[in-house]
Amino acid sequence: MARGGRYRVMFRRRRKGLTNYYKRRKYILSGKPRLVIRKTNKHILAQLVVAKPQGDEVLVAAHSSELRRFKWLGDYNNTPAAYLTGLILGLRARKMGMEEAIVDIGLHRPVKGSRVFAVLKGAIDGGLKVPHSPEIFPSEDRLEGLHISKFAELLKERDPLVYERIFSGYLKRGLNPEDLPKHVKEVKQYIVQSLS
Repeated sequence: MARGGRYRVMFRRRRKGLTNYYKRRKYILSGKPRLVIRKTNKHILAQLVVAKPQGDEVLVAAHSSELRRFKWLGDYNNTPAAYLTGLILGLRARKMGMEEAIVDIGLHRPVKGSRVFAVLKGAIDGGLKVPHSPEIFPSEDRLEGLHISKFAELLKERDPLVYERIFSGYLKRGLNPEDLPKHVKEVKQYIVQSLS
């Protein structure tokens, strides 16, 4: 470990690789709420956060597990679920009178078409204004889950046992993965009707 009179220990969250304080400072100086997007192995989380001297304050939040309330039968961490979670957040934010934000993806790598940007697309479709470049969004087919349904069809033909193992969660909840694009449209319509 470095030593000497000029050595300065980094903040604990920086040492652990949890916070990039240079980015955070820019977010705070913008004066706009941050659209914080985080993903885990099982869920997607989206929040509108404002920095206060005593700590961050969450104004609006949406979690992919809430999709159950809107009759969602798919997984809670795939691209369509991320899009629908962002849509819920955007509609709730508009209801509370919030119009704009800046996106904060934390330490996630900004990969074009990723789930993080699916959440952003959902929030924008929900009515939130967020500076962005349209090329970063996943395609409409991916947002509707067409890639999942095509993979399911292919797998069902080639190896039914593997198909049943991989899509056991879908089948247990009563959804054929081949019907996912239709289901996404139904749930999206239900969310818009419920939250508008």
